[in-house]
Parts: sequence; C-alpha cells; structure tokens
Amino acid sequence: MVSFSRFLLHVQCYSPSFDFMQCFFPLPEGAGHPMKPHRLSLTHSLVLHYGLYKKMMVFKPYKASQHDMCRFHSEDYIDFLQKVSPNNMQGFTKSLNAFNVGDDCPVFPGLFEFCSRYTGASLQGATQLNHKVAASGFCYVNDIVISILELLKYHPRVLYIDIDIHHGDGVQEAFYLTDRVMTVSFHKYGNYFFPGTGDMYEVGAESGRYYCLNVPLRDGIDDQSYRQLFQPVIKQVVDFYQPTCIVLQCGADSLGCDRLGCFNLSIRGHGECVEFVKGFKIPLLVLGGGGYTVRNVARCWTYETSLLLEESISDELPYSEYFEYFAPDFTLHPDVSTRIENQNSRQYLDQIRQTVFENLKMLNHAPSVQIHDVPSDLLSYERGDEPDPDERGSEDNYSRWGKFYSSWLWVVLNDDTSAKCSVKSKYSGGFIYQTCLSRMIYNK
Repeated sequence: MVSFSRFLLHVQCYSPSFDFMQCFFPLPEGAGHPMKPHRLSLTHSLVLHYGLYKKMMVFKPYKASQHDMCRFHSEDYIDFLQKVSPNNMQGFTKSLNAFNVGDDCPVFPGLFEFCSRYTGASLQGATQLNHKVAASGFCYVNDIVISILELLKYHPRVLYIDIDIHHGDGVQEAFYLTDRVMTVSFHKYGNYFFPGTGDMYEVGAESGRYYCLNVPLRDGIDDQSYRQLFQPVIKQVVDFYQPTCIVLQCGADSLGCDRLGCFNLSIRGHGECVEFVKGFKIPLLVLGGGGYTVRNVARCWTYETSLLLEESISDELPYSEYFEYFAPDFTLHPDVSTRIENQNSRQYLDQIRQTVFENLKMLNHAPSVQIHDVPSDLLSYERGDEPDPDERGSEDNYSRWGKFYSSWLWVVLNDDTSAKCSVKSKYSGGFIYQTCLSRMIYNK
C-alpha cells in the first residue's frame, strides 16, 4: 500500500485541442483526518492506474505564508490558526467561539500546515494561470477568494461557477459589491439546508448589483433537469459577461447517494458540467469541494480528469491497492440514483431560468476595467532537476510516489508531447482542477 505524506502532487498535461494542462493533488496523511483525505488517495490511485499520469508533470507545492492568508483574512484569525492545537485549545475558548472553529471546522494536529498547503496550492495555480501555464488547492482559509484576488491582477473579469450542493456563500460575500467577479451558484436551497443562503433574489449590491446569480434547487434533481438549467444559464452568463477567466467549483456532494446530499446527479451528469464549461476555451480554474461518499468522489474526479485530458477510459476499474473500496460493481459509472423524488418541476425550473435571464438583462455587457501597474507575483518559479525519464513509468515507482513528492519536481511527459515544453510561453488559456484539496490547470 502506498503511504502518502502531507504533500501536494502537481500534474502538468497535454490534450488534443488544448495544448497545456496542469494539476495539483494535495495529499494530507491519516485515515481519520477530518477533511477526509482518503478520498484523495483513492482518486490519485485511480488516476495513476488508469495511466492518466503519463501525460502529466509533477511539481513540488508552495506553502502559503501568514502574509498570503492575510490578503483576505484578519491577522488575529490567521494568528489563532497558527497557534491553536488539540493540546492547547482549552486556552482558546473565547477565540474558538469568536472564529466559529469547532463542530464542522474542528481543531486537529497540523491545522495551520493544512491551511498553508491548500492555500499555497490555490495561489500557485492562480499565479501560473496568470502566466498562461500552471495549477493547484481546500475552508478554514478561503483559498478560492485569495486565488481570485490573484487572478484579478491580470484578468479584468472573473466568473465563478459553483456546482457543489451547498451555496457558495463565502465567495459570493467576498465579491458582492463588485462587477470584477460574477458569481453563479447552483445549490440546494430551503428546509434549513446549510448554509441557508442563496435565494435567487440575492443579486449583489452597489457596483456588484446583478453580478451575483443564485440558482436555488430542490431535492432530487436529475441529470436532465440539471442540464436543461445549467447549460442555458451558463451560456447566457458567458455571452453577457464575457469573462477573461473562469473559476469552476466541482464539489461532488451533488452526486446521487452522497451521504450529506439530496440530489440525483450521475457521475456522467456531473462531468457534463465540467465538459460544457471547458468548451468555452476560456482560461479556467476548476476546484473540488464537498463529497462524502468517498468511493463515488474518487470515481467522479477521476472521470472528470479524463474529460479534461480528453482521454477515454474504461468503465471497468483498474486493479489497485484500493480496489476493494469499489465493491460490489468495480466500475467507474455505477448507478448512484436514489429514491428521492425530483421535486424540481418543469414550471419551477422555467421560473428560475426566466428570473435569471431577467437579471442578466440588467447587466452592462462586459464591464471594462483598466489594469495599471500590475503588482509583482506572489511566487516565482524555477524548475528543479528532472528525474530519469526511463524510470517514470516503472511499476516499482507506484510505491515510491510519496518519496518523489518530498524530494523533487517530477516531470512526466509522453514522447510525442515533450517537444511542446519549449513553447509554453505561447499558450494563452488555462484550466485548473482541484479534487477538494487538489487543483488542475488547463491551457488552450
């Protein structure tokens, strides 16, 4: 069995119609970790054994500093995260209450390290995307907001799309008053479902009025209903707003059979959203999020990785050290439907679509912004030494990936794509994919 330490796997790949792609897979250790990293181990194992890694390059991650995190969060809060631990948390009772740390955001060993890793991964992805190359990173620290702030250095308009079953309240709140970022969230709403926000009449304010779109959904929505709403809404948004960069949050808790969810999306239906947004050929940062039926999260993110690589993979799962987790069918696309009735009637969906389209008519087409004196990047990158390419695909290396993460930058290229490395500066788009703690970047 592979033993993964707390490292981030960054993968860089090529696809037929989009020349350049990269991804980061943060791999926190411990089966009992509150952030459920085991689903990432399963995802990584499937990506590895399907052979998708052969079109990727692996990089060592960046760790975000306290200064990086304070671009959005208060110094008191970040200082608290740096100091608190399970051993001393009794001395931080007042801070625990003030900062809402506890219950769903527990204190655990290595908390600040965890935040530093995933936030650094996100920042690294945003920075490299700005330079038309790279990838990365998970909600103590809002890495998505910090990454969008980095993207705004170079991109006048950023579109944020959220298909996690929970409303994207944090990103919405951060950019509620600006037209530089447009947020679109498809989520379960009503019946006290967490976080309780995301009504369709939350539309933004001041300069950001009508640049916030919410699509509140009811229990049991299936692939067909979701598709009939998602595709026309997103197409209309892209046509009106003309984003120069898109951030797509792909939480897998919107799948059927999720332990905390109540939707009925299949893995293929979830992947259709990713493929549809990818089709705009706009620089794209894709993030993971929720997902609490571990085996289906791994299936979903592996399938979406293959879509982004434009690689067809078998429905029959390859044998791996986690093979037994996928019993009894051992397939990539099992039936994940539930008996939950689809409460999203055609009339209800038409009402939502009409309201969204009416709100879009209130927008100024493609609001302009002049970007003067672009600040220096947070990060500077230098490539490390490459390992022997003759060793990159050997079976023995499967059990040594964890060691590679800790020691060097591991570049993995196919013979037919290696020549493209010398012309990376010509690439003009991007895509980033995160398996909740991971990110991928995709450049056209």
